[in-house]
Amino acid sequence: MVNKNPSLIEHVSSLKGVGDKSSALFEKCGIKTVEDLLSYFPRDYDICEEIKNVSDLASGEISAVRLTAVGNIALKKVRNLSILTFKAGDVTGTLQITYFNMPFMRNNIKPGKYYVFRGLVQKKGNSFVMEQPKMFKTEDYLEIMGSMQPRYPLVKGLSNQLVIKAVKQAIPSTPYLEEMLPSYIRRQLGLMDYSEAVRKIHFPANMEEFSTARRRIAFNEILEFILRLRFLKRYEEQSINDYNYKSSVQSDSLIDRLPYKLTGKQLEIWADIKSDLTGKNVMNRLIQGDVGSGKTILAFLSLLFTAENGYQGAIMAPTEVLARQHYEGFIEMKERYNLPITPILLVGSLSVKEKRIAQEGIENGDYNLIIGTNALIQEKVNYNNLSLVITDEQHRFGVQQRERLSEKGKNVHILAMSATPIPRTLAIILYGDLHISILDEMPKGRIPIKNCVVGTEYRPTAYKFIADQVKKGHQAYVICPMIEEGETDGLENVSDYTEKLRDSMPSDIRIRTLHGKQKPSEKESIMEEFARGEIDILVSTTVIEVGINVPNATVMMIENSERFGLAQLHQLRGRVGRGKDQSYCIFINTSGREEAKQRLDIMNHSNDGFVIAEEDLKQRGPGDLFGIRQSGEMSFHVADIYQDAALIREAAALADRLLSEDPDLIMEENSPLKQWLISNSFDFTAL
Repeated sequence: MVNKNPSLIEHVSSLKGVGDKSSALFEKCGIKTVEDLLSYFPRDYDICEEIKNVSDLASGEISAVRLTAVGNIALKKVRNLSILTFKAGDVTGTLQITYFNMPFMRNNIKPGKYYVFRGLVQKKGNSFVMEQPKMFKTEDYLEIMGSMQPRYPLVKGLSNQLVIKAVKQAIPSTPYLEEMLPSYIRRQLGLMDYSEAVRKIHFPANMEEFSTARRRIAFNEILEFILRLRFLKRYEEQSINDYNYKSSVQSDSLIDRLPYKLTGKQLEIWADIKSDLTGKNVMNRLIQGDVGSGKTILAFLSLLFTAENGYQGAIMAPTEVLARQHYEGFIEMKERYNLPITPILLVGSLSVKEKRIAQEGIENGDYNLIIGTNALIQEKVNYNNLSLVITDEQHRFGVQQRERLSEKGKNVHILAMSATPIPRTLAIILYGDLHISILDEMPKGRIPIKNCVVGTEYRPTAYKFIADQVKKGHQAYVICPMIEEGETDGLENVSDYTEKLRDSMPSDIRIRTLHGKQKPSEKESIMEEFARGEIDILVSTTVIEVGINVPNATVMMIENSERFGLAQLHQLRGRVGRGKDQSYCIFINTSGREEAKQRLDIMNHSNDGFVIAEEDLKQRGPGDLFGIRQSGEMSFHVADIYQDAALIREAAALADRLLSEDPDLIMEENSPLKQWLISNSFDFTAL
């Protein structure tokens, strides 16, 4: 292991302004040391535009205007929502400024004084409106105008300004960061030095500098992912199938007894799975299929096949709610068809006693079908004779988690499932260690989701439609990209939005908020309440993208839909259309721009995830440097599989060349690369 420079391993509390309380908040973000802080990259940036006149404003754009209040500043209270409105203008015209739940702004605005307001401009009637704009003293705005201000992922209590101050103090330590790529590779691929890239991604002078820094850091993430998979592939190609799968009577019989017929594609993939499980080498297969294409029944058949041959099978879901839904579904199948399975649920929210009983039963073989979350890979969990591991939503776990789960048995079979459509060309590169099955045939009888792309003026109509659906006994989702006011100007945020929605809906409609900053137990509780029908409308960030199955939900409304990648919009849409009733998806195009409408029209005209993924790949490019982000892809923080498709190909080519020339990375010039992998928890001794 390389000895790190002392300045990198210093605790963040050594930085000025980071006391015990702030230090605890940083630790919640996974930041303990100065090096951790330097690796905590901005999620996006504010680019402070030049100040415009009111007469030059355009609807749908984020702009900065220098204005003074004109007339009275009105403050009214509607239920739990305070609304502050006033007219403000310059010599060329006026616009309306509105603040929700910020009554203190009334005292901050002095009559006759000019301030810079920055936010999303919208046209309402014949007037321009700004809601929740940021307000600056003129001299303060001029100081940052034209610059790129980093915005970091935050937890409650941690301010963006504190993170910026801490990172600025940490920047002098960047020269001591390890450079893992040999200089000849950096030259060949035109990659910036890593230490320089880290420095510039935090505080880029301009878009070009940001783009170059981002490219280097994204390359690191992609290269690590691909190298891990290549090593895993080598290990598994040498892994002999020691399991004796013979009888498939129960699983084949179940197919005939189901109340529906499997599609031709499902039967084809099931034949491949059986061939894998009885073959010479261990199975390593990925099933890619749209929401509702029938992946879960294939997983269940595989687990049943495993159980009837005397082995244990485990399925790992991304959330407790989904794990619980799998468990309840499997129990129902067991009882309805009298199947030889003994399912057990193992999730973090179980009591200590419940966990102990489950762990003991798993270890002594009482349970042959184990359903859970990350709890399945904890050290205390020992399996009796695990032979099959299934991961639901493959890209949510990352390679390390998959490695840890597969280590729970000897050379276990792996079946990965994903409803995230990835273009086949990229899937082959990214998942090079897996046989890929594309489940692109939908079961008969599915009712296609009805879609519409509309502007903000449609909101009142959408609210009425949602209220009507709730009256019919259905439920709805509303998605907002941001969590708290001010995180990114011009975007809807769940906190304020929930209050506005409550003000617009009948008082008997039950509305709750869900976002990533809530405690895991709180998130799970809210999702379970929604699944039980105790919440009518769930206002959520993209945390809802995977991990919940509510057939009664019939409406998905996505605010600021132009800010999402098409593939992510398709994932969000997949939360509805799971029951017997017609479902609807409403895409709100807040920008009002024609190019955004054209892009969203792809969603309007197609419910096919693979078509949408290919279109996303065609449309996304270097211009999409931030703003639109896929969430959670392969556990990447900076890289994006659509935007960085060319980078993925470069990294894959480099990985394959390196490993053909130096299979174990023992050559001197590759030593830093090997050390970097080891420092990122890769175990070469297991190969």
